[in-house]
Amino acid sequence: MRKRVLYIIAAVFMAVLCHPVYGQGSGPGNTFGGVVRLDKIVHDFGDILVTDGPVSATFTATNIGDKPLVIYSVVSSCGCTDVEWTRQPLKPGEKGTIKATYKNDEGGYPFDKNLTVYFSEPKQPVVLRLRGESHKKKLSLGELYPIRFGNLGFKTVDIKAGNLSQGQSKSGEVLVANLGSKPINVKFDNVSDNLTLRLSRNPIPAGETAKLAFTVAADRSLWGKNYYYATPVVDGRAYKAVVRPSAEPAVEAAGTEAVVADPNPELGAGKSKIGIYAITKEDFSSMTKEQRDMASVPVASESTFSFGKVKAGTKVKGSFEIANKGKSPFKVYKVDSESSKVRVTKPADIAPGAKGKLEAELDTSTFPKGECLIILTLTTNSPSRPIMNLFFTGWID
Repeated sequence: MRKRVLYIIAAVFMAVLCHPVYGQGSGPGNTFGGVVRLDKIVHDFGDILVTDGPVSATFTATNIGDKPLVIYSVVSSCGCTDVEWTRQPLKPGEKGTIKATYKNDEGGYPFDKNLTVYFSEPKQPVVLRLRGESHKKKLSLGELYPIRFGNLGFKTVDIKAGNLSQGQSKSGEVLVANLGSKPINVKFDNVSDNLTLRLSRNPIPAGETAKLAFTVAADRSLWGKNYYYATPVVDGRAYKAVVRPSAEPAVEAAGTEAVVADPNPELGAGKSKIGIYAITKEDFSSMTKEQRDMASVPVASESTFSFGKVKAGTKVKGSFEIANKGKSPFKVYKVDSESSKVRVTKPADIAPGAKGKLEAELDTSTFPKGECLIILTLTTNSPSRPIMNLFFTGWID
């Protein structure tokens, strides 16, 4: 069983690594470190066909600093993407490019690939994303956008914004479609604080798409995973979502079938909202080396707690010991669990050289039989471990 658990954890890490965001824009213009501005950090190819062959996107970087800027390296998250970039130093005011080509030869499925860009400044890498959906055959607009609010179609109403640092904002966009035979006017009501939304065109012409741009602003009262909601209003009416079966069911990474994650009860069929979620963490970008050397350093004695084999309905408890090897107190801002059946008690602040415990209790009464894996995600004050993942696992009989 231990080998199986380790395999699942590896699969989960691979799934997570497909979507990291180490560098972030701090508002309009996608400016990083005050020295480089990118015209975009995400390129969405939208819906393409496997028969289209390779597809390319170009990102433009502008040196807005006062000394030459070098693009040292661009590393792709997989061999399915080829990258070329400007090699010569960019003088202040000059532009360079990063061209990425997705081979589009792996069969039809959604893709989201990362390009990690290393500049001479800033020291932290910037992550660019290539995403889209490759299809084996041409699909109708209704098949591509299976979630409807009246004639307004979405591919998903559970929208990922990515990682968000305190003091910053995070922007992104998704495509929406008019599935009707007449133009539609769309607005959004009941928009959460810290969320703004904007359509690229409104009204949306019949049978066409528009980009829905969103921006989430960080708030120091919010840490870890948080949802920001809005209610679509189509031609003056708020509808409850109707969900049709997807023409191309999503394929999960091998091993992730054991991961326990509750669907968001605010979203889906019969609900009137869309939800955008972001993972908010501390901003350490301005810390000096001396400050980092004095920071907290958490070390968990074990990253996985196994409760063994139990009968469904059993309440099980587990704990994780965390030592602070740093020189400042270690603080856990928040612990997120994707399962509502887990109650977590986070440790009090841990002094330098001391230890603390995170305790978890799981009610297995509604769990299916078989292996289960629950991920506990800690948002912390440690620049070396701003996000920590711990794993609560076992077998339900």
